[in-house]
Amino acid sequence: MTRPSPADHPDTPQAPTAPSHRPPPLPARSRRARILAVAAAGALLAAVAVGYTVASARRAQPTDTASAFGLDHGRLYFRSTGAGSGRVASLPAPAPGGRTPGTAPGDDRRTTGGPVCDRFHAAADTGLCLQRRPGIPPRSYAVVLDGRLRERRRIALTGIPNRARVSASGRMLSWTMFATGDSYATTSFSTRTSILDTRTGYLIKNIEEIPLTLGGRRYHSPDVNYWGVTFARDDNLFYATVSTRGKTYLVQGDLRKWVAHTVRENVECPSLSPDDTRLAFKKRVRAGATDPWRLYVLDLRTLRERPVAETRSVDDQAAWLDDRTLAYALPGRDGRRSDVWTVPADGGGAPSLRVPDASSPVRVP
Repeated sequence: MTRPSPADHPDTPQAPTAPSHRPPPLPARSRRARILAVAAAGALLAAVAVGYTVASARRAQPTDTASAFGLDHGRLYFRSTGAGSGRVASLPAPAPGGRTPGTAPGDDRRTTGGPVCDRFHAAADTGLCLQRRPGIPPRSYAVVLDGRLRERRRIALTGIPNRARVSASGRMLSWTMFATGDSYATTSFSTRTSILDTRTGYLIKNIEEIPLTLGGRRYHSPDVNYWGVTFARDDNLFYATVSTRGKTYLVQGDLRKWVAHTVRENVECPSLSPDDTRLAFKKRVRAGATDPWRLYVLDLRTLRERPVAETRSVDDQAAWLDDRTLAYALPGRDGRRSDVWTVPADGGGAPSLRVPDASSPVRVP
């Protein structure tokens, strides 16, 4: 290194004759600039680290669950479809057969704080939250929740979340995704329905592989679609809808034997009553895609069916709030996305608005 001359730095004492490996001192202004640059770089790195940490936390806990909010017995849970769209909330459950004591249908003093879901169901101490996240392509998940609605397991899915069910014990879970299309009112759709045993962890990714008997004969067809599973109390038998060649059927399946057979034609989105004796379902009563369905209840012992008092077209898998009352979602009034209604299961009474701005109703006994 060339030693600087006194002429270059008149205020600097002459350097010793031995060569120096230390760089010449910077002017005070340059030192301040360097300090500021280092500080700015440090602040930038800190901001990046904080952003990464926050993003990682969001990825690790995408259900956005408040620890104080959980599954409490005697409450009605649902998705809020208004403010805070998709967040699970709850209200005191209606008394058997109808109204919550001291309140009128449509009262809305909801408790919020649950996860954000596109579909939700729960029983015992287990919740199932189906989520669809934006992106290219969009991502979907089935999130298994504990009794405080904290994430236990996350399963990546493809398609649009459509139906979700948890068995009465909380052991068996099922969900249906639209693989193509987004409506049962047309024939241009394809579904994928899965079943998860939370006790063993075993996942059936697509129940279309179950051997199916239709009309007493083993049936094979590439257009078979299943959706809308509902479980019996033994966690082995289940009912579902199967469609093929333009027709829909009620199917009874046996998980241990791994077989299924059709029970009745023109049954969609079945839902077993708490005592396992009846099935609520939607029946196609009109051709075409405009208002095609009506809610019915099927007695499994006699196979007799009767319509409920709700005459509007219900495109939902109805939920039993108790052995006498059904709950379901309909398009909302006054610009609301959807409302939850209730109706007696015996065909009497009249529909009643239960929760405005809500969907996915389920009662935890």
